[in-house]
Amino acid sequence: TDDAIKFALHKQAKFIVLVPCCQAEVAAQLNKNKNQSFGKTPLSEIWRHPIHTREFGSQLTNVLRCLQLEAHGYQVTVTELVGWEHSMKNELIIATNRNAPRKNAQERLEKILNELNLEELRGRFVY
Repeated sequence: TDDAIKFALHKQAKFIVLVPCCQAEVAAQLNKNKNQSFGKTPLSEIWRHPIHTREFGSQLTNVLRCLQLEAHGYQVTVTELVGWEHSMKNELIIATNRNAPRKNAQERLEKILNELNLEELRGRFVY
């Protein structure tokens, strides 16, 4: 998904349609920095337990991807691909290039990375 986003941004695609996968990296980083995060933010309780780390990491990955697209000028819509009764992993991200980069999206992305102790992943979402 991240390679597809990077390619589409490089080509300045008019539309980007994604069924995101590969969300384990953020969860792994949350887990790696768990002890540091406990002292930094009370939000770290969200990923205190392994199942929550995995689920929160998955959601957070897609939130960061959406902010990345918005920062590059895309209007983003997130919806279900199929009903939840069929699959828990069924997000569909639709992005339309409005050629209007949003500085506040970039700032929010940076704040989330900082607040959640994910600065090491900056290169994945900021370019």
